[in-house]
Amino acid sequence: MCFVIRTIVVVLLFNYAASKSIIKNVPGFSGNLPFTLETGYLGIGDLEEVQYFYYFVESERNPDEDPLLLWLTGGPGCSGITGLAYEIGPLKFNYAKSKVNPTLELNPYSWTKIANIIFLDAPVGTGFSYATTWQNYFSSDTIQASSNYEFLTKWLHDHPKFQTNSLYISGDSYFGKIVPMLVQKIDRENKIGGNPHMNLQGFVLGNPVTDEPRDINSRFEFAYLKGLIPHELYESALKNCNGNYTYVDPSNSACTKDLLIYEECIKDIFIAQILEPTCNTLTPRRSQTWNLDFLTEEYPLDSHATHWCRSYTYIPSYKWLSDKNVQSALQIREGTVENWIRCNYSIWYEKNLPSSFEIHQKLIEKGYQVLIYSGDHDMLIPYVGTLSWIKSLNLTIEYDWAPWFVDGQVAGYWMKYEYKKYSLTYATIKGGGHTAPEYKPKECFAMIDRWFALYPL
Repeated sequence: MCFVIRTIVVVLLFNYAASKSIIKNVPGFSGNLPFTLETGYLGIGDLEEVQYFYYFVESERNPDEDPLLLWLTGGPGCSGITGLAYEIGPLKFNYAKSKVNPTLELNPYSWTKIANIIFLDAPVGTGFSYATTWQNYFSSDTIQASSNYEFLTKWLHDHPKFQTNSLYISGDSYFGKIVPMLVQKIDRENKIGGNPHMNLQGFVLGNPVTDEPRDINSRFEFAYLKGLIPHELYESALKNCNGNYTYVDPSNSACTKDLLIYEECIKDIFIAQILEPTCNTLTPRRSQTWNLDFLTEEYPLDSHATHWCRSYTYIPSYKWLSDKNVQSALQIREGTVENWIRCNYSIWYEKNLPSSFEIHQKLIEKGYQVLIYSGDHDMLIPYVGTLSWIKSLNLTIEYDWAPWFVDGQVAGYWMKYEYKKYSLTYATIKGGGHTAPEYKPKECFAMIDRWFALYPL
């Protein structure tokens, strides 16, 4: 009897794994979509207990020859819709027209104009991805790298025409740790005959978490460079804290005193983009009492605020993706996710890779092409920390620090490092926050377009 039940489950899940649909139109967008959008599920695990949901958008230029990107949004727990509708994808919400019903419009700076992109809801419990058993809702850094590899293997088997396209593993924020792990996994599997062989050319990281203690520690220097703390405090803490502003010995009273002043100086700063206003917000947790009408992640508590807050723009996504008509249009499996959450921070996730720096060191010998960029007003993962660990790779500088331009204006600054066939381009996005394409889409599109074309920024 147990054997029969197991067989039925396997058959059902196998059928699930093969599910994919071409989406011609969606509620909130007028007319047919002028690009090819596919949504689907792929099963991960021996019995495909984890069902990963994805959005795939074909390149609007030349899908047969343009590169293929797997895009992994940070968090961990933020849906691929964040990349698709708020950062680099072909659609965006028109917040001004979405007060009653969410309205979508085209993003003129979508990276899908020059690349095929898979936006993945991962880890499990993110967006519309789900598991068939509660045990499989657990994930971690190492599990995520492995399951992402399995997903990509199955996806390429299911889409054989893209197996020869140049492949770039891409992502931002927390997935700055996972992307290098996945690249290393693909590289190893390719060498031992992994099927299919992936045409991996490199990877792209935006505002990336790399070594969390080091990243967070760099916020102090960033605050000084941006004029958020005075020179005297910077010099005092530099001496009293010995460069460590994160894990401080409680007995070091001088350092503790300096950091209390520092915290007082920055407590009202919106650290995702220090020039923008802060908002009082709530973050949802999955529960039977969760109600979209009064509680969403980043839902403004300050309903009479006279200033605009970026978090307000996320509200339409909750209403849109929790709408049963939208879910039906996107071919979401009924009953698997009742209330959609853009960033589900309550997932069961273990951060078991403290740093990806050593993986970066090992990948240098592999000869990949790498692009790393930072919004220069992001205090969450400051550019000074990212630039610091990049310099620690001890690569040869091919192009030294210089401005790059869009429409005749400085769009940021860039450097290029090389070692044999390995190449690493680092760019800042002037005025960008966490993460940069959400704040500066035009500049970020110019950056990726030039990088793919092998032009200097």
